[in-house]
Amino acid sequence: MPARILIVDDESGIRESLSALLRDEGYVAETAASGEECLERAAQRDFDLILLDVWLPGMDGLDTLAQLQAREGGPMVVMISGHGNIETAVRATKLGAFDFLEKPLSLEKVVLVLRNAFEYLRLEEENQRLRAELAVRHQILGESVPMKALRQQIRLTAPTSGRVLIFGESGTGKELVARALHADSPRSSMPFIEVNCAAIPEELIESEMFGHRKGSFTGASEDKIGKFQKADGGTLFLDEIGDMSLKTQSKLLRVLEEQRVEPVGSSQPTKVDVRVIAATNKKLEEEIARNAFREDLFYRLNVIPFHVPPLRERTEDIHTLAAHFLREFCDAYGRKPKEFSPASMEVLLAYPWPGNVRELKNLVERLVIMSPAQQIEPHHLPPELFRGTAKSPQKPYESLQEARSAYEREFVLRKLEENRWNMTNTAAALGLERSHLYRKMRSLGIAPSRAS
Repeated sequence: MPARILIVDDESGIRESLSALLRDEGYVAETAASGEECLERAAQRDFDLILLDVWLPGMDGLDTLAQLQAREGGPMVVMISGHGNIETAVRATKLGAFDFLEKPLSLEKVVLVLRNAFEYLRLEEENQRLRAELAVRHQILGESVPMKALRQQIRLTAPTSGRVLIFGESGTGKELVARALHADSPRSSMPFIEVNCAAIPEELIESEMFGHRKGSFTGASEDKIGKFQKADGGTLFLDEIGDMSLKTQSKLLRVLEEQRVEPVGSSQPTKVDVRVIAATNKKLEEEIARNAFREDLFYRLNVIPFHVPPLRERTEDIHTLAAHFLREFCDAYGRKPKEFSPASMEVLLAYPWPGNVRELKNLVERLVIMSPAQQIEPHHLPPELFRGTAKSPQKPYESLQEARSAYEREFVLRKLEENRWNMTNTAAALGLERSHLYRKMRSLGIAPSRAS
């Protein structure tokens, strides 16, 4: 649908020439001769953009702009003036005008400004859509008592700048908690920067966190900004803080105390304003006892402790999480909606989930990709979910053929995984021709798209 533009100018010649130009460019153009008429027309109909002259009879353009901006969801406004000066342009910008055009109008510049304005609107809408998607993706799900308490703790803590230390096993969602704290804080519009302390080599972690100067060490070919400076004004998330070396811990402690960072190879500290959130899957008290973690750093970080419970301690949330991941991955992969049968849900509830929510999420993604059935039954689930339990995936089988097909499917899947979905190597491992393997996969409901 073409954008609708209102042209507001007391000169009929300008209204007519601009209307003709905008229609040639594919816009729907309407006109008004005064500020009062502009407000009346804008109240009756939604416009995507208004071209508004500053000098108008009666109510001038700046007063009209102020009233337009006072309305919720008002249109974008570009000001026009034959007597423009810097003071007027600055005031119009402060009132919310997108741009300022001077008379005599250059038709090429009018078209360019309009294109820029609508591109800006498109990006704003895209940004809002992505923010909404991120909010859904990063929401903390579960109605168990521990999760309700966790969300309440986030609501109380997020508006502050207090340092947070998050404890929890791997895969419980510690990063999710950190992102929720950032999203609900006054810093939400500023950067959220993550540092995985366990994944960065010890010789590089200081450079990653604090930055470095060109020539400060071998390979430092240019200046580098560290994570602390990138997070200035926002939040820095230090994941797996228990794996940080004692040397780096000492420098981190100094930064937390002084709120200043000193890049490697520099003697000039830089002031930063960063909220630090740390997380660990280790028992830091035990690490302190064996001199692997600094006690003074622990007390600096542990202002507000959070404990994220493992999935086995909140099994009532498994159904909610599994259903959420099913919807998410079915949408992502363009699959028809799927659901877990009551029998398969019993298996999920009985499993201890050593990998926690991450393991459950990975399992659901695998089932969405690999299982053609819209209802997921126990025989679709991997055998490791039945180990150590009284339940058996064979129970729902009603015939020998069904049981044979289920075992054959699992065997082929295992060989595909072992050979990283290389079809030639998998066919050789199974003693099949490559074309026979493709037919076998189709007959067992294994999607060949993953192989590509």
